[in-house]
Amino acid sequence: MSHSIPPRIERDSLGERELPGDVYYGIQTARAVENFPVSGWKPYPAFVTATVQIKKAAARVNARLGALDPSIAKAIEAAADEVLDGKLRDQFVVDPFQAGAGTSHNMNSNEVLANRAIELLGGAKGDHSIVHPNDHVNMGQSTNDVIPTAMRLAALELTDKLILTIDHLGAALRDRANEFDGIVKSGRTHLQDATPIRLGQEFGAYATAMHKNVNRIARAADELKEIGLGGTAVGTGLNAASGYRKGVVEELSVITRQKLRATQDYFEAMQSMSPFVALSGALRTLATDLIRICNDLRLLASGPNTGLGEINLPAVQPGSSIMPGKVNPVMAEMTTMVCFQVIGNDTAIVTAAEAGQLELNVMMPVIAFNLLMSLTIINNALVALRTRCVDGLTANEAQCRWYAEHSVSLVTVLSPSIGYARAAELAKQAISSGRTIREQMIESGEFSGGEVDRLLDVRAMTDPEGE
Repeated sequence: MSHSIPPRIERDSLGERELPGDVYYGIQTARAVENFPVSGWKPYPAFVTATVQIKKAAARVNARLGALDPSIAKAIEAAADEVLDGKLRDQFVVDPFQAGAGTSHNMNSNEVLANRAIELLGGAKGDHSIVHPNDHVNMGQSTNDVIPTAMRLAALELTDKLILTIDHLGAALRDRANEFDGIVKSGRTHLQDATPIRLGQEFGAYATAMHKNVNRIARAADELKEIGLGGTAVGTGLNAASGYRKGVVEELSVITRQKLRATQDYFEAMQSMSPFVALSGALRTLATDLIRICNDLRLLASGPNTGLGEINLPAVQPGSSIMPGKVNPVMAEMTTMVCFQVIGNDTAIVTAAEAGQLELNVMMPVIAFNLLMSLTIINNALVALRTRCVDGLTANEAQCRWYAEHSVSLVTVLSPSIGYARAAELAKQAISSGRTIREQMIESGEFSGGEVDRLLDVRAMTDPEGE
């Protein structure tokens, strides 16, 4: 934007201020920018989109109900469509750490849409006799019902995207499970030798975990479709036109393509942040599973010569500034760090959700910011993990087989025939002598060669029921 446009004067209940002539935000936004120079961050795009969708729906419904002049409503809707198409995004400038409840973000949205609507009607920005941020754009609304609704809509948009991403990761893990199904390896419990397992069974469990996380997140997200828009200041609906509540939910459903439903209790919808806590909790559970899986990938790929070396992760960048040829499991490392951040965000969300009093939780901005951050970063991390790690992951079958056949815990298969105590004695003898269990069984003279081969069929041990 050019700064050759002369400055303008705007007024609010505290007085008047000079603003650059080219900005679309107004005096209340300018005050917020001065008051909250905290992080240098801006609102998440999904949060801006959701807020503007609410303004668009409200303008339509208020015009339909006869509460808002149709020409003003059309101008507000046209301004909203421009923002939804990606324009004027640089005008949403209030720091996420701002005044309680999100009044500053709500007014930032009201002012941008009002000033652009004024232009569309042939006026000059700041001439609120044409379109007023509060009287027209915010008609029938309060920060107290707009912000929790915008939080729901933004989270739903990002959750839909995340669910697809997790599905794709789960499918990639299932592909590896099918590919590796015939590869037998040593199981490990307590990081010690355990009975054999197939590499495909390990990866199948990872895929199942992703499927369960999808279901868990989808259940939590469904509660976000219940909205309290129309509660206005405290839940009573004061200053909203008759029929507004029902109409605005229907209109928002059309605009967002979500099956939204009006809350049965507008007071509870304004007071409680439980739906956001539930979704964040589901993300924390996803993060916990992912940390565990990424740790496994790093461990299984450790080496190449002094670790387990059972799988190979794609080499995507050099791993050391001093050790030539070193390649690190960077995609798993990155994903793990993202998961740590998601868990930290969840703590902030829970703490903020506890901090509400009476009719309102004023800590909504920090809940919104942390939840949308979690949804954004974990989605992006999982796309990268799948495309740059899991899709190209390969197995070292010979190494897996060697560990399977050298596991001391193969002796477990002997317990039913010779008893736990004698099997333990054979295991101790094998360890002290440096022999394998197979060699120790032959050395003991208790088993024929055929019995040893039959009992120590490591593939059969991974599927004792023959399924």
